[in-house]
Amino acid sequence: KYKSMFFKNKKNNRQEINFLMEIYKDLSNQASQEFEKLLNSQLSKIQIEEGKIIEGKINKVTEKFVFLFVEGLKSEPVLDINELKSMGLSEKIKVGETIPVLLEKIEDKNGEVLVSASKAQKIKGWDKLVEAYEKNEPIMGKITSKCKGGCIVEHIDTGSLMFLPGSQIDSKPLKDISHLMNEPQKFALIKLDKVRGNACVSRREIISSHKKEDKAKIIEKFKVGDIIKGAEVKGYSSFGCFFNVNGELDVLVHLQEISYSRVNHPDEVFNIGEKHDLKVISVDKEKLQVGCSVKQLSPDPFEHIENYELNKTYNVKVVKLMDFGAFCELEPGLTTLLHSSELSWTKKNISAKKMFKIGDEISCVITEIDKEKRRVAISHRLTQENPFETFEKKFPVNTVVEGEIINKNEYSLFVKIENLDVDAFLHCNDLTYLNNGEEELTKYKKGDKIKVMVLEIKSSEQKIRVGLKQTQADPFDFFKDKTKSQTITVKVISTDNKGLMVRPEGCEMDFQIKKNAIAINAADARPSRWTGGEKLDVAIADLDIKKRKVVLSIKLLEEIEKKEALEKYGSEGSGKNLPFSSLSEDLKKKEEDN
Repeated sequence: KYKSMFFKNKKNNRQEINFLMEIYKDLSNQASQEFEKLLNSQLSKIQIEEGKIIEGKINKVTEKFVFLFVEGLKSEPVLDINELKSMGLSEKIKVGETIPVLLEKIEDKNGEVLVSASKAQKIKGWDKLVEAYEKNEPIMGKITSKCKGGCIVEHIDTGSLMFLPGSQIDSKPLKDISHLMNEPQKFALIKLDKVRGNACVSRREIISSHKKEDKAKIIEKFKVGDIIKGAEVKGYSSFGCFFNVNGELDVLVHLQEISYSRVNHPDEVFNIGEKHDLKVISVDKEKLQVGCSVKQLSPDPFEHIENYELNKTYNVKVVKLMDFGAFCELEPGLTTLLHSSELSWTKKNISAKKMFKIGDEISCVITEIDKEKRRVAISHRLTQENPFETFEKKFPVNTVVEGEIINKNEYSLFVKIENLDVDAFLHCNDLTYLNNGEEELTKYKKGDKIKVMVLEIKSSEQKIRVGLKQTQADPFDFFKDKTKSQTITVKVISTDNKGLMVRPEGCEMDFQIKKNAIAINAADARPSRWTGGEKLDVAIADLDIKKRKVVLSIKLLEEIEKKEALEKYGSEGSGKNLPFSSLSEDLKKKEEDN
């Protein structure tokens, strides 16, 4: 009975089998012994492991999925039919066909078996690539697309993707590779990363292999110390410059062999197509490489760098123009950088290409000599007078001078003073004492003449700040002889829910009296009591001349007058509608306290 049950349901897992084994712990009888042999033989057939490639037999096909039968699994693995079609296995999508798959999980959290056909194909493909790499055999592939730094190559046998660097496409740079796209061709495996599963291939090595014998004969002609005349600059790399010699050999001049001065990139010194003499410094007959030097054709100029002095002016020759400055020669072989920031005192982001041309001789001041780093820094602007220092001598701080508005932005004006090549900065807050600075700014336009006061000069930072309001009388001077708690007369300008806007007599500035400073009694603190134009007395509640801060209050004045009345009159008053409506209560309280 149990034998027939087991064979009918082969998908019983190990737990169910162990349960049956528990029933037959007693192996003394013959039936139990036969059942044990049956279980052991069956389990030995169905032992499978995750991460292995197994064969699955198709037993059902639907519109979207393919169901596989794998002996030993408790459920049927499922594959997406589109995955198989993308792998070129459309012909194998039928019942009875066998497909290799990678067993990722025997049972996931949903109780399903996870398998992958594409991963199995990649693993098998990787094994073939490793075999070809170890045997140094070429493989067949096709360039399918371009990517950063090169192209993607697909291995025709397995569909595995490999990287083809741009330098390995051909023996010479190609502007157009459209004729090579999707064409089956041989590639050499030059690098395999087994940890990351990356492969790098070369087409150049295949097409150049038949030229190695000829290249070896060419290299035999060279020996260390030879001088190569008129080699042509062919290309750059981050580590050096490539030269073509007589159209038959490419040689490398390493970055360190270009110049005795520091060079960050070959394009700082060379231009494509230029011709230069080279000195052979190494010959490698095994790698078929020749190394050359440009700087060793001349003596090291740093051996007599002591001939040059800091902060002294020298004539230099412009030999290379860049976006960030110009490379100049103090003498042949001794190249130095003239950075764009050292071209002019006043012009920002100026280009050396607009100021100079190659071959120009210009005067510069040496600002730095670093023997260890073999670096010399120079400045062109130091040979000219600093206009900011000239301005400071002519117009010291607090000088009033006339200028012309030459530019304007949303918060400031730029003013040119006389014919000096500097612009003074005038912030909108320094335009007026009375109005909002940004509103005042709208009244001015380019070309207007204005008188300003020099407020600040920073020659080192190339900044000059001026002000317009400082040339005018300060209306805040009205409060210079005033004190806190003093009474002044003001005129009501306007009212709103927040309070009163008033102007003191004899002053051009307006101040706000807040609603809570209008009266002692809340019922009387109504801005609507005034319509505008009325005159009234107020007290100065707060005064800070340095911070230009004034607070005015009607309430404070009432409190002061009320206190004076209490001290002067000791009897109860009347008039509930007057500011002293609470005076009787205060007098009564005073008598009780006495």
